[in-house]
Amino acid sequence: MIKLGLTNLKNPSLHSLLKPFLNPNISFIHTRLPNKEKPNWNTSHFFAHSNPLLSVLEQCKTLDQLKQIQAQMILTGLILNGFASSRLIAFCAMSESGNLDYCHLILSKTYNTNLFSWNLGMRGYSESKNPEKAIFLYKELLQCGELRPDNYTYPLLLKTCGQLNAISLGYSILGHVLCLGLDSDAYIHNATIHMLVFCGELGFARKVFDSCFARDLVSWNSIINGYVRCGKFKEGLKLFREMRMKEVRPDEVTLISMVSCCSQMEDLILGRLFHQYIEENGLKLTVPLCNSLMDMYVKCGCLESAKILFNKMSKRSIVSWTTMVMGYAKFGLLNSARRVFDEMPEKDVVPWNALITGYVQSKQGKAALALFYEMQDVNVKPDEVTMVSLLSACTQLGALEIGKWVHHYIEKHKFSINVALGTALVDMYAKCGNITKARQVFREISGRNSLTWTALIGGLALHGHAHEAISHYYEMIDIGLVPDEITYLGVLSACCHAGLVDEGRRFFSQMTSKFYISPKQKHYSCMVDLLGRAGFLDEAEKLIKSMPTEPDAVVWGALLFACKSYGSVAIGERVAKKLLLLDPSDSAIYVLLANLYREAEMWEKAKEVRKMMRDRGVEKTPGCSLIEVNGIISEFTVSDKSHSNSKEIYKCLINLSEQLKIVDYFPSLQCVF
Repeated sequence: MIKLGLTNLKNPSLHSLLKPFLNPNISFIHTRLPNKEKPNWNTSHFFAHSNPLLSVLEQCKTLDQLKQIQAQMILTGLILNGFASSRLIAFCAMSESGNLDYCHLILSKTYNTNLFSWNLGMRGYSESKNPEKAIFLYKELLQCGELRPDNYTYPLLLKTCGQLNAISLGYSILGHVLCLGLDSDAYIHNATIHMLVFCGELGFARKVFDSCFARDLVSWNSIINGYVRCGKFKEGLKLFREMRMKEVRPDEVTLISMVSCCSQMEDLILGRLFHQYIEENGLKLTVPLCNSLMDMYVKCGCLESAKILFNKMSKRSIVSWTTMVMGYAKFGLLNSARRVFDEMPEKDVVPWNALITGYVQSKQGKAALALFYEMQDVNVKPDEVTMVSLLSACTQLGALEIGKWVHHYIEKHKFSINVALGTALVDMYAKCGNITKARQVFREISGRNSLTWTALIGGLALHGHAHEAISHYYEMIDIGLVPDEITYLGVLSACCHAGLVDEGRRFFSQMTSKFYISPKQKHYSCMVDLLGRAGFLDEAEKLIKSMPTEPDAVVWGALLFACKSYGSVAIGERVAKKLLLLDPSDSAIYVLLANLYREAEMWEKAKEVRKMMRDRGVEKTPGCSLIEVNGIISEFTVSDKSHSNSKEIYKCLINLSEQLKIVDYFPSLQCVF
C-alpha cells in the first residue's frame, strides 16, 4: 500500500514546482491507495463481447430500455462482467438519454466494476451542470480501496477543478498524482496547465509548460489559450511563433485562439493573414473556427467578410446566427439584424440580448422594450444583460414608471444586483428624475466601482446638486478609485450648473496633470459653456483655439449661445461663420444669429440671415416631446396629429391657452390658477 505523501516521484522538476503549494500530509481523502489495480477478469469476460444482450444495449435509446436490459444482465449473471457493466455505465454517463444519478447508482451497487467505468462516470459529471460531483465520485473510488486511479482519471479531475476555479482542490489532486508516480505523464501535464490557466495562475502554468520534457500540440494550445484568456494577446502571438519554429503544426483550437487575439486587438490585417493561412494549409473550416473568423471580422469593422463566411456555411450553430445579429446591430443595420434574428431556427437569451442592445445603441428605446415584451411572450428567460439593456432604454426615453417596473422585476426574480446592474439602476433613476431613489440604490450596491460613482455624480450634476456631486467625486478619489473621462464630464457639468468657474478650471487642469486623461470634445464644450455662462467669452474663445483637434459644432455652439446671452456680436459673428462651415443646414445657427442681431437692434443684419436661411432652403427643425402615462410612452412633434387621441389633446391645449390669456389679462387672478 502507498501512503499519501511526496514519494515515488518520476519528475523532480514538476515536484519542485508544486512543492510550495502541497502539504506533505495530504488530508483531502483519509485513505490509502492500492499499489496495483486489482484484476477484475472473470470467466465470462472472454464471452462478453459476443453476448447478444450487449448488441441490444448498443441500440438502446431510452433509460427504460436500459433498465430492461440491465434486468436481463442480472438474471444471466452478465452484470458481474466488468466490460458488460461498463457498457451500462457508458450509456448513463455519456448518452443524451442517460442519467448520471443512475450511473452513480450502478457504480456504487455493482460488483466488479473496473476503472474505465469510474472514469466514465467522472467524465459524465465533469461535463454536466454539476461538475463538482466528479470530485465526490473520485472520493468514493478511493474509499472503495480496490482500484488505482490512472492517467485518464486525473486529467478529468484537473479540468473539473479548472471549471470550478478550485485551485486548492487542484493542488491536492496534484499531490495524489505525485505520490502515485504519474507526474511524468503528458496527459496530466497538459491537464495541469489547463487547470492553472482557468484558475488564473498563468505564471505558474507557464513554469509547468516550460518544465515539460515533451510538449505536444495540446500543451501549446493550453498555454496559448491561457495568455489569450488573460488578455495578453501579444504574448499569445509570440508563443504561436515559437510553436511554429518548433515545427508543431497548429490545429483548429490553436487558430481559434489566434483569431480571437486579432478580434480583441481589432487587427484586421493580421486576422486576414490567419484566414489566409487556414485556406492555404487546407484546414477544415469547422463551425467553431468559422464563428471565430466571423466574430473577428465584425469586431474589426468588416461586416461584408463576415456575411460572406456566414452565407457559405452549410451548417450553422446558434453562435453563428447570433454573431451576424450582433454584427448588423453594431453597424446600425437593424432591419437586417431583425431579418437574421427572425430566420434563426432556435434562440436562447443571447440573440435576444444582442438585438435589444442593438436597438438601445441606435437610440430606439421603444423598439427595445417592444422586443423584450416579445421575448416574454415566447417564455425566454431574461438575464442580467437583458435587464441592463432595458434600464438603458428607459433612461433614453425618460420612462420612469417602466424603469420602476424593471427594478421590481429584478427583485421579484431574485437577480443578483451586481455592479453593472446596480450602476444601470442608479443611472436610470437619476436621468429619469428620481435622484432620491438613485442615491438609495447607490448606497445598497456592494463593491461599487468607478462607473457606479460616475453615474451618481452625473445624476447629481443633472439635478443641480453641484456641491454634492463634487463631494462624491472627492470621496471616490479618497477610497482609491480612479476617475475616467465620463466622471469628469459629470464634475464639469456640476460646475457649469452652479457657476463654479474656478473649480471647473481646476478640475479641467487636473484631468491631464494628475490623471493623464486627454480632454475630449465634450469636456471642451462643458468648459466653454461654463466660461460662457459666466461671461468669460474671450477666455472661452481662446480655449477653443488651443484645442489639439478641430472643434466640433457642439463646442462652437456653446460659445454662440453665450454670445447671444451677453450680446457679444463680434465674437458671435466669428463663431457663426465657423458653425455654418461645419453644418450649413442647421437651422439653430441661423435662428441664434438672427436673434443676436435683433437684440442688438441690427435689423438689416437679422433680415439678411433670415433671407440666407430661405435661399438655402433651411427650415426650422420641429421640436419633439416624449411623455409617459401609465407606462405608455407617447411622442409628439409640432402640428402632430398621429396620436389616436389627438382631437382631445388639441381641445385640452386650446382650453389651457384660453385660461392663460385670462391670467395674463387679469394678473390678480394668477393665484387662482
